[in-house]
Amino acid sequence: MDMDAVIKRINELAAKNKAQGLTPEELAERDKLRRIYIDSVKASLTGHLDNTYIVRPDGTKEKLGKKQ
Repeated sequence: MDMDAVIKRINELAAKNKAQGLTPEELAERDKLRRIYIDSVKASLTGHLDNTYIVRPDGTKEKLGKKQ
């Protein structure tokens, strides 16, 4: 499922929840879609940070390490 479809469906469920509430099946679907979205954002951010370097004033590059 592509991310645009996931976001669109999350928004549809949010609008329905605000208007009339959700069934237990829809609540489960919403939770599953939210988890997919959150995992995607985390993976994207991790990918960006894995390719991030700090450039020191002397011109050397240092790979950004994990937070300790």
